[in-house]
Amino acid sequence: SSINWSVHGYLHCLFPPKQLGSRSVFTSSKPDTANPNWLRVGLAFGTSVFLWGLVNKQHSADVQEYKVRNGLE
Repeated sequence: SSINWSVHGYLHCLFPPKQLGSRSVFTSSKPDTANPNWLRVGLAFGTSVFLWGLVNKQHSADVQEYKVRNGLE
């Protein structure tokens, strides 16, 4: 039990508890869910579609190479 408290005390020295009522460094205000940032939404979905396209293209190339190497085509 004393080991647990010493580790607990050590962790409090490394990572002191947040002050009550303090603001996060990374968030200045709450996001407005009624009015999304459509540029960011579009970039997120566009990036996702682009990456899935690359994965699908690479997969098709890999399957084709597998078939050629194993005499399946």
